[in-house]
Amino acid sequence: MMSEPTETQVASSAPRTFPTGFVWGTATAAYQIEGAAREGGRGPSIWDTFSHTPGRTQDGDTGDAACDHYHRWAEDVEHLTRLGVGAYRLSLSWPRVQPGGRGPLNPEGVTFYRRLLDSLREHGIRPYVTLYHWDLPQELEDAGGWANRETALAFAEYARHMARELGERVEVWTTLNEPFCSSYLGYASEVHAPGRTEPAAALAAVHHLNLAHGLAIRAIREEIPGARTSVTLNLHLIHPADPASPADADAVRQIDALANRAFTGPMLDGAYPDDLLADTAQVSDWSFVREGDLEVIRQPLDVLGVNYYFTTLVRKLVGGGTPERADGHKTAGASPWVGVTDVEFLPQPGPHTEMGWNIEPAGMTRLLVDLHRRYPGLPLAVTENGAAFADEPVVDAAGRRRVHDERRVRYLRDHVDAVGAAVDAGADVRAYFAWSLMDNFEWAYGYSKRFGLIRVEYPTGERTWKDSAYWYARLASTGTLPAIADAEPLDT
Repeated sequence: MMSEPTETQVASSAPRTFPTGFVWGTATAAYQIEGAAREGGRGPSIWDTFSHTPGRTQDGDTGDAACDHYHRWAEDVEHLTRLGVGAYRLSLSWPRVQPGGRGPLNPEGVTFYRRLLDSLREHGIRPYVTLYHWDLPQELEDAGGWANRETALAFAEYARHMARELGERVEVWTTLNEPFCSSYLGYASEVHAPGRTEPAAALAAVHHLNLAHGLAIRAIREEIPGARTSVTLNLHLIHPADPASPADADAVRQIDALANRAFTGPMLDGAYPDDLLADTAQVSDWSFVREGDLEVIRQPLDVLGVNYYFTTLVRKLVGGGTPERADGHKTAGASPWVGVTDVEFLPQPGPHTEMGWNIEPAGMTRLLVDLHRRYPGLPLAVTENGAAFADEPVVDAAGRRRVHDERRVRYLRDHVDAVGAAVDAGADVRAYFAWSLMDNFEWAYGYSKRFGLIRVEYPTGERTWKDSAYWYARLASTGTLPAIADAEPLDT
């Protein structure tokens, strides 16, 4: 058994350095930052409708203005350039480029993204483009949304249009961001747009999102044969309350099937898990899965995007009662866990972020290593990781506006270190994207939660670098994990 390192050993150990070519980036999403909701020919999305419905978002906040990135995009590219990142993960607003989700494109919307992508390229920043980050055109939702198979077909045509219009400007095409949230939180638990509580529709949405993913990759590759493609999943790392309990192990299995294998099964293995179908049989017969769908869904990927924020702790509910809901997701009256009635989600010890999410960097290592072992030929990228903490600007002795966010710096350092540990263990991790470039509209939480490396004042839109931005700039420029104290302005 190895002994614990002494303080001297720890202090003298070399800082962690990542492999040459490892990609450092930041990430955002269109509805969360762009604003200009009624400008430039953009049509309404489900998040416009949802956020304008009283009681749906904290303080009634909407994405109408957000961070005003639509008008300030050039300034934001300058911030990215100063950060020194090699890549930027952004999403396209489907209703901005195709207002109704079908039919003709909106030239103003297409031009906006061409200019943005061209500017990123000119500054040496590779664009990782997500086609869908939850802002479905409202017209498609009116026709049934993701519970309707036609939405998957419309998505494939949208993807084809974007491949034609944006082409080689895009480094990596990501089809979907977190289809778990789009399906279960949007169609079962009502806390995300479109705000429905229809468990059977949520399962149909799961399949149609999977189908949309496969159809879109096929369409993109028909337009751009050499295109690099991806999908981003928020895979849940699930712990049993009692590792020795077979009942708790079964609780882990149930949640893993619904949250993880409902997507990795068809996308990466070519089939839905039998236990998922059995667990949800009282909700749906899955007759929406048609012959040939699974072959379409299982498309080769160039990279799998992984979003990681927290872990989940479960136990089997014995003897009846109502399960607790400490699962890390904003709650309403309905549950996102379709077909699950006997699993209890337990609170976890701190520390926690402002979202109430537990902080467990070791979970990042375990998730990445487990994925690598299951899919050894598939490169991985951490496409989102970050923390919401309350922070306020101050003026330092030199008269500079500063935001001291040591908790975020510590969070990022510990999680980046955990990614490095996964690399050391053999996981083929190629990139890390910090969430987020700037504070933004945090969905049902409105503007109450701040994830950004850069602080945004509302409603003026003024940007201020936080200490975490200076720290991350040093990481991006050196590839070596900085100390927490290395969070000073770059000109000092």
